[in-house]
Amino acid sequence: MKENDGKLTYDSVMETLRKYPPVPTLLRQCVIDYKLPNSDFTLEAGTKVEIPVYALQHDPEFYPDPDKFDPERFTEENKAKRHPYVYIPFGEGPRICIGLRFGLMQSRVGLALILSRYRVKLHSKTITPIGISPTAFLMSSNNTIWLELEKL
Repeated sequence: MKENDGKLTYDSVMETLRKYPPVPTLLRQCVIDYKLPNSDFTLEAGTKVEIPVYALQHDPEFYPDPDKFDPERFTEENKAKRHPYVYIPFGEGPRICIGLRFGLMQSRVGLALILSRYRVKLHSKTITPIGISPTAFLMSSNNTIWLELEKL
């Protein structure tokens, strides 16, 4: 899906999902006792655990300059350098989002159609930097995002 004209790449879709995961946290329940590595703490079976997807995907240890949009983070070489579970915008394992493939395909098709016909930029009415709503269940802005489209 990579295009060299810089308009749309698989890497850019992945980087967008890193910056703005659909669900900022995942809730899970521990099913067996699990001793946390490098600690004396054990999670007991039945303990509810919250996985901070947004925080993991914005951690400078894994993504230097985390607020920067850099699709190069998702080259095969760069992906191999980090733990696979610090990028989980759709969850992971047996409880991964069943709409993952459909959602990615639909996003790519929609982006490809828009970007093949229009140049897109933020309208001056959009407040930047774009803030994230702290109360929304799904990732969303706390202000309206206004866009300008210029037909190609």
